[in-house]
Amino acid sequence: MVEAVQDAAVVVTGAGGGIGAALARRFAAEGARVVVNDLDADRARAVAEEIGGIAVPGDASTIVEDAREALGGSVDVYCANAGVASGGSESAEESVWALAWDVNVMAHVRAAHALLPHWLERGQGRFVSTVSAAGLLTMIGAAPYSVTKHGAYAFAEWLSLTYRHRGVKVHAICPQGVRTDMLAATGSAGDLVLKPTAIEPQDVADALFKGIAEDRFLILPHPEVADYYRLRAGDPDRWLSHMNHLQGKWEAAG
Repeated sequence: MVEAVQDAAVVVTGAGGGIGAALARRFAAEGARVVVNDLDADRARAVAEEIGGIAVPGDASTIVEDAREALGGSVDVYCANAGVASGGSESAEESVWALAWDVNVMAHVRAAHALLPHWLERGQGRFVSTVSAAGLLTMIGAAPYSVTKHGAYAFAEWLSLTYRHRGVKVHAICPQGVRTDMLAATGSAGDLVLKPTAIEPQDVADALFKGIAEDRFLILPHPEVADYYRLRAGDPDRWLSHMNHLQGKWEAAG
């Protein structure tokens, strides 16, 4: 058991399935009181009923106050997990870019804006951002997703460097492929890049709890991502050539 989350008041957005449901189950198993959020009210209620949690359906950008009330007046841990896997290039419709920005970045900003005054006043709080390896690297065929996940990672990093001395702990989860509906939606690009090493949602939850126990910011359920990240930083041209090779391979496959 991880002492830091026992009896904690926890919110998990996008928790009707996939990584979010796995996080909700794990927090509940560790003794936390969990609000399960999802746009799909039926899925939120199903997971909440399964784990003995509380369903608070709705837009992840707007549920902090309702979740706080449902948990008795405070939130100790907020998991900004809801996201959209928007594919496309620079020519994607502006509505696609706007939705990706709103869900993958601004929902995190809005949640932090609502949570931080209370956390800073009491000197503690925990913000968990489900980013993606695409936020550290990139993903072929998915410009809106890649760009906004970079934004999500940058915001989590900024929160940590700004508020860690005031008791706010931040974790950025950056997996590659995870066997969820979102992976299925990535199509042939996901089949090429993500599917071969895809892990289960429970593996992501396990990685987060190991990171919480070790008080680590960056959570890498796929450890090899650290090597790719180092290569990207140390030799960007070599890394870009490798990624461009994957792009060519994807294009050749049709």
